[in-house]
Amino acid sequence: MSYLLDANVFIQAKNLHYGLDFCPAFWDWLIDNNAAGRVFSIDKIADEIAAGADELNDWAREQSHGLFLQTGPSVAAQFGKVSTWTMQQQYEPGAINTFLQVADFYLIAHALASGHVVVTHEVPANSAKRVKIPNACIGLGVKFMTPYEMPRTERARFVLSRGSGH
Repeated sequence: MSYLLDANVFIQAKNLHYGLDFCPAFWDWLIDNNAAGRVFSIDKIADEIAAGADELNDWAREQSHGLFLQTGPSVAAQFGKVSTWTMQQQYEPGAINTFLQVADFYLIAHALASGHVVVTHEVPANSAKRVKIPNACIGLGVKFMTPYEMPRTERARFVLSRGSGH
């Protein structure tokens, strides 16, 4: 199984439970699993992270060689499918226009093109004002999960070494 991570996975991890300063194991796990071909994100997510201009941006820039997939022809071939589904739903025009211009749209197209599981903190919601990633995944037959399900599924272990005392 391979995964595509939404921006909120990186941002909330940095800000809350897996800070770069106190939980390097999480970030190392991402790097190791990217090298093994299991964990990725996309170029548009890297752009969102870059807007933060912080230590997460620095980390992401260092990982850009393989973590953030580029939007190529196979992904572009899915744009019509994603946009058609979106326009057939009961979303307000502003919600549709916004979705078609943000990273979420590209994330779904990448997942369709490659069969990746989308990982996001978002939860499905019936709102005409915003297209949520899980709703698009459900509608388009893309598997998704939370950032807590992914490491459990992969049997990740973030363990302090014995005797470290820290």
